[in-house]
Amino acid sequence: MKDGESSEAPTQTGYKRESNLDLAKLMDTKVRVKCSGGREVVGTLRGYDDLVNLVLDDCGEFIRGTNWNCVFYTIGLIELR
Repeated sequence: MKDGESSEAPTQTGYKRESNLDLAKLMDTKVRVKCSGGREVVGTLRGYDDLVNLVLDDCGEFIRGTNWNCVFYTIGLIELR
């Protein structure tokens, strides 16, 4: 071991995990988001943060029914967490 080197391996908490999403280029465009739990929403991306919380405007939700029927409900402005 050289001088100044530590014998301890770096811990997982020491690294910052970067997102592979480039949401900046999607600002003010229509996006479709599939949420855990089966919800699917579409709207205009107005904002986001480091935790990938999203703000969608003019938003609507697709509800899948029996026989693959889809119903679209208009919601408006929402925040997805």
